[in-house]
Amino acid sequence: MARIVLAVIGLLYIMLGIWCAISPKQTSEYVGFHLNPGEGQSEFFTVYGGLEFALGLVFLIPLLRTDTTATILLVALIVHATLVVFRMISFALFQGVASSTYGLAGGEVVMLIALAASWWSLSDLPG
Repeated sequence: MARIVLAVIGLLYIMLGIWCAISPKQTSEYVGFHLNPGEGQSEFFTVYGGLEFALGLVFLIPLLRTDTTATILLVALIVHATLVVFRMISFALFQGVASSTYGLAGGEVVMLIALAASWWSLSDLPG
């Protein structure tokens, strides 16, 4: 189950990274960013495109190396728990959050729940 969850999340991240890289104006506006020509475009392309793509690749590693499943699952769980905590704090701090952001938050919570369920289902947890 854990490898399937990681594979689905990994593929989602890769697709999101590609979408951010090939359509930065559309994706940045979807999350409320307005890119400055040059530096803003470069930063969004690199951080949103590159980092999302890299996370996707990391989450796919257990498909090739099953011995890494628990470690990669823990990394994914930490990443998504942090995203959910920071997202909830942002809802308390900032007003005028668009519905698209709430949709992203819902997806982050679903991923966190799937990862947590996968973590607890592992019979040979490390350490």
